Amino acid sequence: MKLRNSVVLLLLVTVLAPIVLYTDRLGTSFKISSPRNEFIEDVSTFTLGGDVMPLNLLPQEPSTPLKEPLGIVYQENSSLSLSDSDASTGNKSRKIRQLTQESMEQQTTILSAISGTGDHHPEEENPIRQVTEQGHEANSSEITSQKPGSATQRKSREQQNDKENKGKLAVSEDTSNNVAGNLEIKHEKQAAKASIKVGTKEPTKTEVEKQNVQVVIPDARVRHLKDQLIRGRVYLSLSATRNNPHFIRELRLRLKEVQRALGDATKDSELPKNSYEKLKAMEQTLAKGKQIQDDCTTVIKKLRAMLHSTEEQLRVNKKQTLFLTHLTAKTMPKGLHCLPLRLSTEYFSLNSSEREFPNQEKLEDPKLYHYALFTDNILAAAVVVNSTIFHAKDPSHHVFHIVTDRLNYAAMRMWFLANPLGKTTIQIQNIEEFTWLNSSYSPVLKQLASPAMIDYYFKTRRADSDSNVKFRNPKYLSIMNHLRFYLPNIFPKLNKVLFLDDDIVVQKDLSGLWHIDLKGKVIGSVETCGESFHRFDRYLNFSNPLISKTFDPHACGWAFGMNIFDLEEWRRQNITEVYHSWQNLNHDRQLWKLGTLPPGLITFWNRMYSLDRSWHVLGLGYNPNVSQKEIERAAVIHYNGNLKPWLEIGIPKYRSYWAKFVDYDHVYLRECNINP
Repeated sequence: MKLRNSVVLLLLVTVLAPIVLYTDRLGTSFKISSPRNEFIEDVSTFTLGGDVMPLNLLPQEPSTPLKEPLGIVYQENSSLSLSDSDASTGNKSRKIRQLTQESMEQQTTILSAISGTGDHHPEEENPIRQVTEQGHEANSSEITSQKPGSATQRKSREQQNDKENKGKLAVSEDTSNNVAGNLEIKHEKQAAKASIKVGTKEPTKTEVEKQNVQVVIPDARVRHLKDQLIRGRVYLSLSATRNNPHFIRELRLRLKEVQRALGDATKDSELPKNSYEKLKAMEQTLAKGKQIQDDCTTVIKKLRAMLHSTEEQLRVNKKQTLFLTHLTAKTMPKGLHCLPLRLSTEYFSLNSSEREFPNQEKLEDPKLYHYALFTDNILAAAVVVNSTIFHAKDPSHHVFHIVTDRLNYAAMRMWFLANPLGKTTIQIQNIEEFTWLNSSYSPVLKQLASPAMIDYYFKTRRADSDSNVKFRNPKYLSIMNHLRFYLPNIFPKLNKVLFLDDDIVVQKDLSGLWHIDLKGKVIGSVETCGESFHRFDRYLNFSNPLISKTFDPHACGWAFGMNIFDLEEWRRQNITEVYHSWQNLNHDRQLWKLGTLPPGLITFWNRMYSLDRSWHVLGLGYNPNVSQKEIERAAVIHYNGNLKPWLEIGIPKYRSYWAKFVDYDHVYLRECNINP
């Protein structure tokens, strides 16, 4: 009996236990939400035991398969009955999805239009999330407001369940309509904001477009035509295109047309009106060639061959240009050849009393400012003297000593007799009068008169050993170029002399140079070691032990052209004998090439005082990039190089500094057609 009762009890427990556990009346402690029309939208509001327990989860965007929001979000007629709303739930769900997709597309378009502006509001990015969150907040507030109570309250709540469901549906419909309206309003506001932002961005885009339009390659059509000529020549030389005679004839015709249209034009404005038509026709022909020969490797090889050929041709042309430039520098323009002839005729027509200069008693006064100028160029000497006097504070204290050759002696005297210098003193000397200067005394005279030296300068074939044409200039044969090493002999009673080349222009008063303390040095010069090629190793042969043991290859070079000499110190250190000794060692030109600067660097080694660079600016005879500021602040500007200002090959932008001291209206200059 006990066993039967136990079995019955177990069966009873087994049957009743599920009923008790899963009955709605006993399971209110696990109730989550309304069973029929509600569902959990967000796990973050999961309720357990009637209390809201938010989970520590980051809010995430809803995935693609979205569920419908709480209740009905959109409804055209809010007065529909419950049965009608239940029947039309599917249609409303589709309308909700359509509205949501349209809003998302609209927002994506707006965001793409205003991207990069920085006005980004995450809370406005997901309208579906807003709708579901608003509906869910209403539902959550409704759920959380319900607190667990007595059984009577639960019964009354169950009895009124249908009424509540109907009311909730109506509220959800109203809420849905309000939310939809809010969505439309928000979308309109976002569209307005986007239009404003896009409107504000339009000027920026317009400015960028304007900048892009303004950045246009100058003379693009000329460049394009030249490019077409190159491409056309490439196709003419390719084997694949040469096998097509019709294409070759057409291409040659187009090349002639383009060459005729291009001519010597360097700007688009210089092209003829039909140049664009020729360009289009040539482009079509080149397109045909590309179809015939589409192998890029072959074209690249041909272009490389053309590049190498052009570079070789450029090298040859540069070499020939250098040779012709030196040839031009050696020759004398017709006007400068005419001028000394005309002046010499006038000089010999003067009486002996008319051939003398005034103020000759000042020639040996050591208290005055003495200048030494050795030249056979009358016009160049006139510019040096005129520019110096023009900027002198007291011209009466300046004395010029000009030494020239026998051919130009009469003409030089006549020029300064016809153009008196006022209170300034001038002396014209003939180098032939220096009887002490002969080959027995001067090693350089002996070398210059040797047959080997004459053959070196005047033979027609080029010397294989001397590739530098510069050192083949016959001016190095003239002793006039070496007189600077005999200043104490020429001016035995003077203490200081300022040596000037004939290719300089004076721009400031130079009397301050006589007051500089040279600190026991013989020469004052401006160093030119700012550039690497003005070091000693540029001028001297350091492979010779005599040079390498005595001098520093990296020592700074300096320049002749404007140099102050202390003749007393010169005599004390016997500099002329130092010069003679090195000239004897260089009889075979193994220590340095011909010229005056290399022996000057050697002779005045450790005897040179460095002057401020503003005293002497060089390079106007070869360098077109001399700083304008340096030129303006310089006391002396030097046209060293082959591009002399009196030659047609002179650099045009520097010629005005020299030409302003030439009176081109002078009768002698007009007769010889010497023009600026």
